[in-house]
Amino acid sequence: MNSNIDIAKRIASSLDCTLSKEVLKTFSEILVPEKYKKGERILDEGQVCEYLYFIDKGMTRQFYFKYDKDLTEHIGYEDSIVVCLESYFNEEPTKLMIETLEPTIAWKISKRDIEHLASVNSEMGTLYRRVFEKSLITSQQKADTLRFEPANERYLKLMQRHPEILKRAPLIYIASLLQMTPETLSRVRSASLNS
Repeated sequence: MNSNIDIAKRIASSLDCTLSKEVLKTFSEILVPEKYKKGERILDEGQVCEYLYFIDKGMTRQFYFKYDKDLTEHIGYEDSIVVCLESYFNEEPTKLMIETLEPTIAWKISKRDIEHLASVNSEMGTLYRRVFEKSLITSQQKADTLRFEPANERYLKLMQRHPEILKRAPLIYIASLLQMTPETLSRVRSASLNS
């Protein structure tokens, strides 16, 4: 398994942040590794999201139920940070769940610990802000794609931005993520392979 310092460096790098050696060390001390089996819930409905999760290895999905339908909101994999934002900020029970799609190692970062570091150190303040800037930009891009683009464009965007999802996630979750039926996804995939 990677060391805390290695993970702290990877987190900073994934957010385009540079941290001094002392700050990296301090940051590394609040990182806690957790191993999850495939299909395990990291966060369940009704729990409060008290952590950011940095995915070292594996894949997760965030999903919710609507009219008894299981809908995929987000799929994360190596070097991404997963969080249920509304629950995290409001400290309220979540409706969004996180489960693993593969055996996963995720490093937990406690909200209390990182907020404390961010309040006393400007480098950590910048890193903490970047977590949410990146998350908001990703959410906005996804919302725009779903609102304005036809099914084939949505698929192509996912292929460009996140080929790992197409290689590793079950088709039913990819279809849900792209807000398509599995049949539409099959047609779109076939068309893109033949073009």
